Amino acid sequence: MKQKVHSIRPFIGASNFNLSRNFYRDLGFEETVLAPNLSVFKMQNLAFYLQDADVKDWIDNTMIFMEVENVDAYWDELVALNLPAKYQQARLTAPRSYDWGKECFLHDPSGILWHFGEFVK
Repeated sequence: MKQKVHSIRPFIGASNFNLSRNFYRDLGFEETVLAPNLSVFKMQNLAFYLQDADVKDWIDNTMIFMEVENVDAYWDELVALNLPAKYQQARLTAPRSYDWGKECFLHDPSGILWHFGEFVK
């Protein structure tokens, strides 16, 4: 392909759309409402679409990997947000080291699994 690529934006579902919207705003994403059942969430040069779509098989099998500069520092920021106290289904898993790098994990209120990782330099 010769055309310059600007971004990739996955679509994710939500079992409780408004709760998930609040969650992602608390996580630091900026929301732009596109329709009553669709928003785009942006952070720096990253974005994804959140749909008011409670499709269990889709949500249960969605994982997103977001590369961060420093997993340990990002982990500290995640913990400080206290998301599991505000969102009953949210779960944090501490950083783990692998031969390729390090990552920590966050389940959103619907169960979507976010991987926040850094690669070995």
